[in-house]
Amino acid sequence: MQTSKNDIWVGLFVLIGAAAILFLALQSANLLSLNFEKTYQVVGRFDNAGGVKPKAAVRSAGVVVGRVESITFDDKTFQANITLALESRYAFPKDSSLKILTSGLLGEQYIGIEPGGDAENIAAGAVITQTQSAVILENLISQFLFNSAADSGDAAPKP
Repeated sequence: MQTSKNDIWVGLFVLIGAAAILFLALQSANLLSLNFEKTYQVVGRFDNAGGVKPKAAVRSAGVVVGRVESITFDDKTFQANITLALESRYAFPKDSSLKILTSGLLGEQYIGIEPGGDAENIAAGAVITQTQSAVILENLISQFLFNSAADSGDAAPKP
């Protein structure tokens, strides 16, 4: 009888450990966010959404102030509409701007909010059009190569 009691305790410990590892994996992959704060939604219009994914962080001054809820394509303006769920305790001026930024050189992308100076705050359901799209590494590399090839062509001696 003693060994079966120990087996139950060991099994329970293993289950709790597996649940903790699963929780940490989901939390680190941004697939699970346990936030019970009230939020309000704001839509940002971007020319290029880059690699932003739903549940990506929304940060201001390095602090997570919300999450990306959804990303849709507007076939009338040909822009990406990114719906943000900002925590109610954070209020931003009406003329704030949004940027798509990257953590590190090749890290995950997130939305950055740069506060403006307006006296009025962003209301729920507002649309922010002052945005800066994602920087695409491939475009930067091709532009650098094109410019360096053009510079080396101009430096060649003329007959």
